[in-house]
Amino acid sequence: MAELTKIETKIPENLTLGGVHHVTAITSSAQKIYDFFTNILGLRLAKLTVNQDDYETYHLFFTEEDGHGADMTFFDFKDIPKGNHGVNNIERASFRVPTDASLDYWTRRFDNAHVKHGEISSKFGQKTLEFEDFDGQLYQLISDQNNSGDDSKGRSWQLSNVPQEHGITGLGPVFVKVENAENLRTILETVFGFRYAGQEDDLHLFEVANGGNGAALILQEAGEKEAYAYQGYGTIHHLALGTANPETLNYWIERIKAFRLPHSGLVDRFYFSSEYVRVAPGVLFEIATYTPGIGALDMAKSGLGAVDSYEEALITSGFWIDQTKEESGLSLSLPAHLFPGDEATKARTATSLRPLDTSDAHRDRTKDELWTVEKVLEHKAGTPAETVQ
Repeated sequence: MAELTKIETKIPENLTLGGVHHVTAITSSAQKIYDFFTNILGLRLAKLTVNQDDYETYHLFFTEEDGHGADMTFFDFKDIPKGNHGVNNIERASFRVPTDASLDYWTRRFDNAHVKHGEISSKFGQKTLEFEDFDGQLYQLISDQNNSGDDSKGRSWQLSNVPQEHGITGLGPVFVKVENAENLRTILETVFGFRYAGQEDDLHLFEVANGGNGAALILQEAGEKEAYAYQGYGTIHHLALGTANPETLNYWIERIKAFRLPHSGLVDRFYFSSEYVRVAPGVLFEIATYTPGIGALDMAKSGLGAVDSYEEALITSGFWIDQTKEESGLSLSLPAHLFPGDEATKARTATSLRPLDTSDAHRDRTKDELWTVEKVLEHKAGTPAETVQ
């Protein structure tokens, strides 16, 4: 790591990373993760599209009401085996809820839904509740009651049957476990501008920008004989940190290049623009723009799409440039920059995907009965939800 000290490490204040942008994980079933997130966790499906590097794989984006806050996303790679948690892995994602009382509500909700969960505990002065989905994917809820620093968060989904005072409003700290914690600490602080904020047992808290629950990462020390992780369903694929726009992203691309970390260069994901960087074995970070991606902004400039102007596009979720908020999630959306007028390729892509029904993505669930995990598992992929008893 000696070379890092030779490069200017100070990051201009206007270019500082903004915190957690999204977390992308791998699921065994697009249908089941859709049912789990909409009917148990109370998050909306903001976009249904494909993995842009593998058109036979879905990419589902779950968010809070306005498409800016939660952004937990999933791939459903064909025939991928179950993954294993352990060393050199992004271990756990967090969701923010308003108060400590919200965790009591979620404990009861998880009990009623038969979701596997732990007890309410405390990490770095914040109340938390750990839980898992049907794949063994690891999550936690974190209370914002004592949150300090960056207070930016969204509104919980208005059509969910989770009471608004307890709904999920955004992403919280992400847990990373690596073999060489000191090496990753150097990269976090020197390259990305994180600040060390404290230690509890084997957990080390790092914050960026103004800190707080939405701008934190927790580095977990690996046990001496702990097994290595391997990627599969039930594990996290990558973590994305946010930057303002394509111009600030260019700064980060050049900075990462200067530090000679393995990286992708600019990637236009349409919904946002990105740079991918390998920060440790098995640990992939992304830097993604808060504005829509280059392709989406070009669409807005040309007067196409679902927004009235380029200026409106700059303050609109990238998910709602090619489809309106009311349309998005109901059916498959293929980014125009990947499929420009190619209807044959679009048709082949759609038929290569697994069965999935999201036709009720915008249905009012406020008076619905709570789904259980068993109901999620019983739902046959591609069939309407009302067919499940």
